[in-house]
Amino acid sequence: MKRIIEFIFVLIMIAALYVIVFSDFGLYWKWGLAALYASILLVTIYSLILENRTAQHTLVWIYALVFLPLLGYIFYLYSGQLYLKGHLFRTKRKHDREELQLLAKREQKPDFSDFNDHQACFSRFSHNVTMTFQNTATQTKILKNGDETFPEIKKRLSEAKRYIHIEYYIFRSDRLGKEIIDILIEKAQEGVEVRFLYDAVGSLSLSSAEVDRMKKAGIHVYSFLPIKYGFFNQKFNFRNHRKIIVIDGAVGFVGGLNVGIEYLGEDERLGFWRDTHMVMEGEAVQTLHAVFLLDWDYVSNEYLLETEEYLTPVPVKGDGAVQVVPSGPDTQEGIMSDLYYSMISCATKSIWIATPYFVPTESIRTALRIASRKGVQVKIMVPEINDGFLTQYATRSYFPELLRSGIEIYSYKKGFLHQKVIIVDGDLASIGTANMDMRSFHLNFEVNVFLTGASSIKDLVDHYEEDIKESEKVRPVGFYKRSVWERTKESTARLFSGVL
Repeated sequence: MKRIIEFIFVLIMIAALYVIVFSDFGLYWKWGLAALYASILLVTIYSLILENRTAQHTLVWIYALVFLPLLGYIFYLYSGQLYLKGHLFRTKRKHDREELQLLAKREQKPDFSDFNDHQACFSRFSHNVTMTFQNTATQTKILKNGDETFPEIKKRLSEAKRYIHIEYYIFRSDRLGKEIIDILIEKAQEGVEVRFLYDAVGSLSLSSAEVDRMKKAGIHVYSFLPIKYGFFNQKFNFRNHRKIIVIDGAVGFVGGLNVGIEYLGEDERLGFWRDTHMVMEGEAVQTLHAVFLLDWDYVSNEYLLETEEYLTPVPVKGDGAVQVVPSGPDTQEGIMSDLYYSMISCATKSIWIATPYFVPTESIRTALRIASRKGVQVKIMVPEINDGFLTQYATRSYFPELLRSGIEIYSYKKGFLHQKVIIVDGDLASIGTANMDMRSFHLNFEVNVFLTGASSIKDLVDHYEEDIKESEKVRPVGFYKRSVWERTKESTARLFSGVL
């Protein structure tokens, strides 16, 4: 109802502005409509003040409402209110929390006695604030780029015996997408249960013909938050950015790679695509599967978490600790940014970050600066060329304060860097779907895997060192000499940080 009222307010404001500026109506009409326009703004500003945001953010939105007629109001409705998402996903959040807590009760509580100081520092925090446990009966393998990831995915899909559950933000109908769909159809025809979930916005290019082809083969297909249902309630702003595959409860895939030929480096504009994915086997797959099943329940109203074959873990000999953590509007507010902050603050020797979009919270920037001042080696790697103007220049706007604190910044030049990796002290790492930006922290549905003492972390370290060789270090003197025009673009892009 609130959204409908706001939409009516927009129509009233449009009509008022038209009459005031372009019509021949009398002065009393114009003054009356001007008063109505001002009343709407005053009510909006009063509601804004009651939200108890920071004084800085409150004043920014007041200025936008007052000095940008109509446009400021519309931008506030569809950007300024994005963090007020609690009521939109209240039911899903409550339901998911209860289900994850039940799952955690079936798992063995972690033992931190074998962890070193910084590992225990982070693990105790993650144990207390998340609804999932660290698991020591899981093996993980790092997959570098599309040429390692997609052959492994195709191989494992072809080996499926009972079920395949797959969830993607971007799934295209190009050559790669059709190859995977062909495998899914083949398995469905063999009697394997296949459930396919895709984000309605991210997968706009997934053709209806391919969707119909899957459905005709017996594949269960749903889209996440179709746009047509989100105009009045703003849900179209919140996208499912997760990339999950679960096969027979024994094998799980998660990471940065969507499905499309650009992830094989075949996009002419972006060229080489640098990304990181992961395949896991063991008990932690059950947690990853639970994330999928909760999303499936939300879009299909089909509750599957009590299905016996989905509840049975397939443990393997453990290699370190593995924790799967979902984040987004269906979980605790800002949990992923809190986990990143904890990793950074627990570091004693080094913090290595690789992310395509670096638009961090103030607390994360502070933690990075303090770590560097304490003598911790801090490296941040971002792409030289980004896939968006705003993200590219907003990222660069944070360079000056980081460089002044002694933080090393590297610009990846070989192609587009899309991996989302954090490595702390060489033995604690995060890999998954969440970027280090406000959209991943507050708007998108994400899932990350945190590794403690796992041998696969060495591969992440080796790959990071290889990527450094393909990067150029940002030199403070040279960066400070950039043109006024470059600074203008950075400062302008930074204004949109809240929705990037």
